[in-house]
Amino acid sequence: MRPGNTIFSGLGTTIFTTMSAMAMEHGAINLGQGFPDDEGPVELREKAAQAVMAGPNQYPPSMGVPELRQAVADHDTRFYGLEVDWATETLVTSGATEALADCFLALLNVGDEAILIEPFYDSYLPMVEATGARAVTVGLEVPHWDLDLEALAAAFSDKTKLIVVNTPMNPTGKVFTKAELQGIADLAVKHDAYVILDEVYEHLVYSGAAHETMMALPGMRERCVRIASAGKTFSLTGWKIGYVTAAPDLLALVNKAHQFVTFTTPPAFQLAVAWGLNSGLGQGDAYFQNLATDLEQKRDLLSKGLAAVGFDVVRADGTYFVTTDISGLRYNGTDLDFCKEITSKAGVSAIPVSPFYKPSEGGLGIPRNMVRFCFSKQPEVLEESVFRLKRFFG
Repeated sequence: MRPGNTIFSGLGTTIFTTMSAMAMEHGAINLGQGFPDDEGPVELREKAAQAVMAGPNQYPPSMGVPELRQAVADHDTRFYGLEVDWATETLVTSGATEALADCFLALLNVGDEAILIEPFYDSYLPMVEATGARAVTVGLEVPHWDLDLEALAAAFSDKTKLIVVNTPMNPTGKVFTKAELQGIADLAVKHDAYVILDEVYEHLVYSGAAHETMMALPGMRERCVRIASAGKTFSLTGWKIGYVTAAPDLLALVNKAHQFVTFTTPPAFQLAVAWGLNSGLGQGDAYFQNLATDLEQKRDLLSKGLAAVGFDVVRADGTYFVTTDISGLRYNGTDLDFCKEITSKAGVSAIPVSPFYKPSEGGLGIPRNMVRFCFSKQPEVLEESVFRLKRFFG
C-alpha cells in the first residue's frame, strides 16, 4: 500500500489515550486525562434536552446559531471590554481543537513558520506541520515555567506567520502576565505576525492571578484570533462547543477553513450554551467565579497531598492541572516510566510532560522529570489518590 500523510502516519497513540487505557486496565484513578468526573450543570443539560425535543435538529447556520454568537460577543464585552460585532466577528466550532485546525489551515502556507511555546497542547505540532509550515519552539524555563522574552525574540524571523499563546496554559497551569503578553504582542507587531489565542481555560483562574486577553492590548485587535470553549467553562467537555472571536477579515479566512472541516455544530448544544453564557446558570457572572473557587479548593487539596508525598509541586494559577517535579523522589527512570509505574503499582494515573515538546535529536532539551496531575475531580477521589501514593512511596 502507498504511504499516507507523512505527518499523521508517523504519529503514535496520544499520551492521553495511552495513559487512560492503562488506568482502566489496572483500575487506577485517572488523574491523567483532563476532564471533570461529573456530568456538568443539570440546568444546562435540561436546556439542551428541551432544545433537542423542540428542534430544529437539521443543519444550523455554518457560522453558528445567532443566539450563541450574540452571547459570545456579549461575553467578550463584559469580561474584556471588547466591542464585538456578533454577525461578522464570531464563529462557533465543534470544539476548540477544531477552531485551532481552522486557524492553521486558513493562515499557514508551505514555508511559513509558526512559533509554539513549550510545553504545548499536543495537537498544535502535527496540525502546523500538516500544512507544510515549520514549527519553531521556545521552551519555558523548568521547573517554574518562566518565559524568556529574549529567547522568544530570537525565534522570530521574516518567515514567522503566527505564534500560538495558550493562557491559562495546558499542561503547566501557567497564567501569562500582562507584561509577558505585552512582550509577545510587541514581537508580533514588529514581525507582522498573527497571534492564535488559545484561551479555553479563561474562567479557570485562581487567587493571585488574573486572565488577560492579548486581543484587548493596543494594536492587537486586528491580528488576534481568540478561541474559547464551553466544554471547559461549563464542565461539559463531551459537547465539543468552541467559539472564535476575530476581526471581520481575519474571521472570514478562518471560516473558509471551518466550512470544509465540520461545516456546523449540533444546534441544541449551541442554544444551551448561549443560555449559559447569558444567564450564568441563574447566577449571573458569579457562576464563573464560583467555578474557579471550587476548582481552586481542589487544586489546593491535591497540591498539599502531593507535596506531603514528596513531589515538588509547581503552583498552578489556572486550568485543571498541577505540574510536579519528581526529582525529589529519586526516581531513576523517565517521566513516562514514572507515570506507567504509579498507574500499575500505586493505582493512580498521571501524564508525563515530555510528550508536550517537539521531538528533538536524542531528546535534547526535553525535561524528563515533570509530571502533570488533573485535579478537576471530586474531593474524595483526590484524597484517595493521595492515600494511594503515600502508601506506595512509604
